[in-house]
Amino acid sequence: MLPHATLTSRYASTEAKPEFVNRLFDHGAAHYDRIVDWGFLRSGAFYRRWAQRRHGLRPGHRVLDVACGTGLVAVEAAKILGSADAIICLDPSAGMLAVAKTKLAAQFVQGRAEALPFPDGAFDFLTMGYGLRHVTDLEQTFREYRRVLKPGGRLLILEVTKPAGRLRAFFFRLYFGKIYPGLTQLFTRSREAREMMVYFWETMDACVPPEKVLEALRHAGLAEVRRDSLAGLFSEYSAVKRP
Repeated sequence: MLPHATLTSRYASTEAKPEFVNRLFDHGAAHYDRIVDWGFLRSGAFYRRWAQRRHGLRPGHRVLDVACGTGLVAVEAAKILGSADAIICLDPSAGMLAVAKTKLAAQFVQGRAEALPFPDGAFDFLTMGYGLRHVTDLEQTFREYRRVLKPGGRLLILEVTKPAGRLRAFFFRLYFGKIYPGLTQLFTRSREAREMMVYFWETMDACVPPEKVLEALRHAGLAEVRRDSLAGLFSEYSAVKRP
């Protein structure tokens, strides 16, 4: 299952998507943290830590942060764990990993969610922050997540979801489709950073609805599948690998 239809204005086929996305993030990595910080009113760090704690992250857990980007989720996980010693950060973008490496003493691996380079049952907790739209196959990704989790291990996926309702959808489109990319260009003076945020909007707009994500999680064999929604905008998809 695709997370969204092929965006042919960006890349020609699903097979070409990873190269395009990697290039986009490599070029925008230097600006990413500042964009996310003010774009979400400096609430991101608190929310990432709060969400992970609510969904069961505890000291002693071994954590895999998939699509770690610049390490924003992993940094907050380290605060809960007490250190980054038990965290592995994985991302396909060398540019994003280079920024993440400056923030915490975790282990860093370049790779993709659809083919995790880790043994079965290696992790207690697996996170993915705002990267679900960038994979090429939801069910394949979720099967990999199930495989590398220990029995009883937990999965948490954070995502931004286009809200239901015409009025809320209008303001969502206005902010993420117009205002956010425009302010990014103004503050960073970077065309690459602006294009990254335009692409974010395009994937949010085209993304499959939450019901499809939940369906893919169940088809991958995960249990206790659910979605918690904050303000109808932020989705927290969670699941457990059966003991």
